[in-house]
Amino acid sequence: MSCCSGSSATRSCPGVDVVVLDECHERHLDADTAAAFLLDVRGTLRPELRLVAASATTDVQGWARLLGGAPVVEAAGVSHPVEVVWAPPARPVRPPHGMRVDPALLSHTASVVRRALAERPGDVLCFLPGTGEIARVAGLLGDLGPVDVLQVHGRAPAAVQDAVLSPGRRRRVVLATSVAESSLTVPGVRVVVDAGLAREPRVDHARGLSGLTTVRSSRAAGRQRAGRAGREAPGAVYRCWAEAEDVRLPSFPAPEIKVADLTAFALQAACWGDPDASGLALLDPPPGGAMAAARQVLTAVGAVDPRGRATGRGARLVRWGLHPRLGRALLDTSGAAAEVVALLSEEVPRAYGDDLAGALRTARRGGDAYAARWRSEVRRLRAAATERGGRNRAARAPGGTEPPGSEGRNGTAEAPGAGERNRVAETAGAGDDGMVGRAVALAFPERVARLDGGSYLMASGTRAELGEGSALRGAPWIVVAVADRPTGGGHARVRLAAAVHEDVAREAAAALRTEEEEVRWADGDVVAQRVERLGAIGLTARPLPDPAPGPVREALLAGLRREGLGLLRWSPEAVALRQRLAFLRLRRGEPWPDVSDEALHTRVTQWLEPELGRARRRADLARIDAGQALARLLPWASGEAARLDELAPERITVPSGSRIRVDYGDPERPVLAVKVQEMFGLHSSPVVAGVPVLVHLLSPAGRPAAVTADLASFWRDGYRAVRAELRGRYPKHPWPEDPAAAEPTRHTKARPRR
Repeated sequence: MSCCSGSSATRSCPGVDVVVLDECHERHLDADTAAAFLLDVRGTLRPELRLVAASATTDVQGWARLLGGAPVVEAAGVSHPVEVVWAPPARPVRPPHGMRVDPALLSHTASVVRRALAERPGDVLCFLPGTGEIARVAGLLGDLGPVDVLQVHGRAPAAVQDAVLSPGRRRRVVLATSVAESSLTVPGVRVVVDAGLAREPRVDHARGLSGLTTVRSSRAAGRQRAGRAGREAPGAVYRCWAEAEDVRLPSFPAPEIKVADLTAFALQAACWGDPDASGLALLDPPPGGAMAAARQVLTAVGAVDPRGRATGRGARLVRWGLHPRLGRALLDTSGAAAEVVALLSEEVPRAYGDDLAGALRTARRGGDAYAARWRSEVRRLRAAATERGGRNRAARAPGGTEPPGSEGRNGTAEAPGAGERNRVAETAGAGDDGMVGRAVALAFPERVARLDGGSYLMASGTRAELGEGSALRGAPWIVVAVADRPTGGGHARVRLAAAVHEDVAREAAAALRTEEEEVRWADGDVVAQRVERLGAIGLTARPLPDPAPGPVREALLAGLRREGLGLLRWSPEAVALRQRLAFLRLRRGEPWPDVSDEALHTRVTQWLEPELGRARRRADLARIDAGQALARLLPWASGEAARLDELAPERITVPSGSRIRVDYGDPERPVLAVKVQEMFGLHSSPVVAGVPVLVHLLSPAGRPAAVTADLASFWRDGYRAVRAELRGRYPKHPWPEDPAAAEPTRHTKARPRR
């Protein structure tokens, strides 16, 4: 892609007649971007430029259309038959989630490797999703006697990679990631064991985190992997899933442009002159949300202007081949952060720990393959940072200032080789930790985080937790470089971070600083403050003596929604009115109002004003008479309000002359609780709004004696049992044999009714 990016495209890619996009089925973002730029070059500058997309398992028709109706050429090549052996686990395993893989599947994969060694000749190539799974399966395999076990992945030492690519003296088991699908030819392989998993990039825009996740591999990847067994002779592939599952797998891997962080892509598109990538020929357009998120990052680091066009600073960043975030850290420290940026350019070994400052010291001392690659990257970055005088102060981003004491040390020393480690260690002073924190904060300003209880709150609003035994525990401020989403966890899990001083955090994330009046409902009342924040992190809060009425009203409404309408003053009469209205709404519908919580919140301006507008705190809500307010919702305009006492009377006059309150607590069936003697002589149950009330008949002491919705039936059938039970207990009260014809009373026998 470099020969046709930026200004070099205008020079028409001199000396290039044909460009081959190999293994295009993998749909890596860089490959898709290169294809789009090359098609643009061919369409505008080099019509004779030939483009070839090559793969054994790609979406042929899609690429043919993208290349302008290009002919499809099929070449059989030299291949041998590969037998497919379906080897699913005996019991179901849990599907992958995040980075997690069910240990039962790894145990099963190890057993399938042993089975393949016993059943087939030749070396075995086993595909696993990542380095952790490779190490786990290697441990499960243990000592295989005359069989060597090799672990191949992106961070494997060069000696191991060389050994894999050469014929072995003994039989071998090669445990590999998808890097061995197409980019490597492993001699001697006759058997492939495929665990059926792969790692793909994902971005959690809600949390502002990106990383890898484990997914089921596609059928196209399965064919690629199986083909490795038939390169030199007939072979076999053992697939660790059932044949019936195969048809449900995705046809092709998810294109990175659909799932990955698009910040670097967006900067490339902006430098190409197409900020939203709408004019680029892509098999899949970039998602709008991901592009918007990328634009925000690029604007924050000064790589694009408000219209999305690349700035001079952006053009310089894209030439460095870094993620724009890391480029910003390198540029705004004038190259002094080259070591830190190099650390963040590749996944840091877990053995280095989660403290970036400690990881930096380990890398300086280290003699492993990662440390060697890190030194090489440091050398490249220092050279890039010093191009054209190194400092390029005019290209500084908003908020990016020269670090004190950086003059004369802006990465001008040569990068260390193996013999220079001691010299580099000697140059590491007490300011290293500060530089590490500053560099990471410049790269990830929204991930500066303050200790808040047992976790850290990032400026983005995401909470993060450090691992047990982390060297960073207790640090008041940190900045998170790498985090992931643990299975079932509510907080992000910090994988790599650095301690940072609050002043540095404020400076790096200055664009996120806000100061505003904040009126909200908190701790059971209205809280009005002038709050200074760094994103979601509250820095200072001062009381606001006279907040505006509008925000106060909204805070009170939030309190009513959160804690309920019980914040108002509900007298027994107000409660009864609400229950009566709920009964009529259920039985009669319109125009009787809906008085459910949801409906009352929706119509708050129609029944709680003007009292709500005058309220300033919780105590003011408690003085609002809810019954008086509810009366405003009665259907006064239609005249139906006058029928409230007729349709749903508050009290009913019973035969004894008493006026008994009706309980409308259950809108399905109102309840009338009354003493048995007061209902003598009444032949049917009282009715309200066409609904017979449920009569709770009480003893003379007011205790429940019977319940009926059909008084006549009760007098006829149920009364005898009640009379037999209670007349001996209450002999002073009348218990006639025929209650339907008896005189009602609320008194004893000795006190006749007046």
